[in-house]
Amino acid sequence: MSTDLRSIQKPLKQRYRDEPGSSRITLRASGSETDTPMSCSVDIGRAVYEAEAHAGVGGMGTAACSGDLLLGALAACAQITCQMVATAMNVPTKSIEAVAEGTLDLAGTLGISKDAPVGFETVRLVLKIDAPEATAEQLEGLHEKTEQYCVVLQTLATPPKLETEWVRGTEE
Repeated sequence: MSTDLRSIQKPLKQRYRDEPGSSRITLRASGSETDTPMSCSVDIGRAVYEAEAHAGVGGMGTAACSGDLLLGALAACAQITCQMVATAMNVPTKSIEAVAEGTLDLAGTLGISKDAPVGFETVRLVLKIDAPEATAEQLEGLHEKTEQYCVVLQTLATPPKLETEWVRGTEE
């Protein structure tokens, strides 16, 4: 199945040029408690996912942990971005797969080592491109543009200003 990406994106790009503010969006996810302190429901507006603490900190290990969700977001964004860029650039590909891995020390998460950071120390992204008919120049362009336009990769590479707020009670 061939998707005409240009015709799909053309009216969007035109609207964003004509009405610059219309290109700004806010995505939202919310986590709600479940019957155990080791899990929650994550609502992203179009789907609800079950998440839980990693088995290494006491979770059951039967659902995605927050680290899995973060790496999954990176893999999904990189794969879809690469696929869309390949389509837009007419780079002939047979398959594109993204694999994201992260290394962290749970001693930091559990507060038993002040030397161990809380969070990922290293995140690795591997894009596996099967494109036997693509030229080296096409693949280099695909690599460059995929990294340039991958929202999650760019967010991790250049973290945004992070704001937190604590609200008591059930105020919205």
